[in-house]
Amino acid sequence: MWAMFRQDLFRLPIFEGLSHQQLDQLTSRMELCQFNKDEGIFEQGQAARYLYILVDGAVEVRFKPYDGPPLTVTSITPGGVFGWSASLGRDIYTSSAIATQDSEAYRMSSKTFHSLCDLDPDTGAVLLDRLASVIGERMQDSHTKIINILSESMELNGDCLRRIGKE
Repeated sequence: MWAMFRQDLFRLPIFEGLSHQQLDQLTSRMELCQFNKDEGIFEQGQAARYLYILVDGAVEVRFKPYDGPPLTVTSITPGGVFGWSASLGRDIYTSSAIATQDSEAYRMSSKTFHSLCDLDPDTGAVLLDRLASVIGERMQDSHTKIINILSESMELNGDCLRRIGKE
């Protein structure tokens, strides 16, 4: 099973290019989780305990503003990372994650992630760099989605849309 686990890790974008030794460091610290379609993985406001890497299926990350219905922030596909609040040392998740298909994900606790960074700074640095890239992309996607939601709910003139890059 561990050989398959390690082979799966090599195929995930966040782990591409890591050495066998670095992957060995990871395999001993991660566990495989399975989620049924429509199952909540974590809730907004819940203690941020795990970082997840999706292997199979699909997950939606949703944010619930205090004055409106939940908004889908992003859809995670295999190889995607979610629950990164845990890796950032935040106390709570800022959004919810829901499996939209039967799904499998590897997870690592925030405590384990931080101890890995202390014990193996090189591997920790690579993971932090890759997470920063994922977070940056996600923020850009979120910004675009929020602009789309706002423009759908407001009647904006053409000049306003051009200024925000919509047209």
